[in-house]
Amino acid sequence: MTARGQAHGDRAAPFRAALLAAYALISMAPVFYMVVTAFKLPADTAALPPRFLPGLSAPENSLWFRFTLGNFRRVLSDLETLRYLFNSVFVSVISTALSVAIGSLAGYGFSRFPFRGGRDALFFVLSTRMLPPLAVAVPISFMYSRLGLLDTRFGLILLYTCFNLSFTTWMMKAFIDEIPAAYEEAAMLDGHSRLEALLRVVLPQAAPGIAATAVFSLISAWNEYAFALTLTSTDAVTMPVRIHAIIGDNSGVPWGPLAAASTLFLLPIVFFGLMMRKHLIRGVTFGAVKG
Repeated sequence: MTARGQAHGDRAAPFRAALLAAYALISMAPVFYMVVTAFKLPADTAALPPRFLPGLSAPENSLWFRFTLGNFRRVLSDLETLRYLFNSVFVSVISTALSVAIGSLAGYGFSRFPFRGGRDALFFVLSTRMLPPLAVAVPISFMYSRLGLLDTRFGLILLYTCFNLSFTTWMMKAFIDEIPAAYEEAAMLDGHSRLEALLRVVLPQAAPGIAATAVFSLISAWNEYAFALTLTSTDAVTMPVRIHAIIGDNSGVPWGPLAAASTLFLLPIVFFGLMMRKHLIRGVTFGAVKG
């Protein structure tokens, strides 16, 4: 980079930082308001103008609201809500692990063993994700009814694994393409089998890509609503369906408990993203050319 170009980049840096800060502020404003609402009393949730700051009292026409944990106690005291939260954790984690494991193997096969029609087959794998969930909800419900998989965690795990498999296959193929085949060839010359070379050489090199793929797959399974609503009724209900059920009350929307349940639902995926942030940043930039 020339000195002139570097100077121009330095002058543009504050503008880019301000633009990113404004974007982050706008994007996080609804989340911030949801979290704040989770700590409000019912009277404060409907106050005008809206109140944003916690306190012990709430003077009229002020930004202060009365801080309370009652909404969280109400949600956590509901054993059904805790069971539905467990269902979301169990189904999302297991389906993510399966889809990433199978997708890694499939991506490795497409990357290392090209064959006639391979690109068409890879596109066919991706095309399974193009259908909107509601378009296949009825035939899947019929099949699940005949197989006895309705309202079961196993049924949701199977469906989420298949639904995410196209995404994980494409992602892992792209990451494995960036790993030189000479690495595993050297391992096989040392006496390792193809599978051992994959497990000991390729997958450790692709760890950032696996982490990034796992994060996106977990978010997809964690937030899925259409299939969970259609295929469950009592035993395997997940939190997105439960949160929607909180709204379905003719006496009015209980904004405080609704916000508290949404905040609790948000926390696990945020913690997982924070735990994987280093790998995630490396994964999304995997294979980039460094200057």
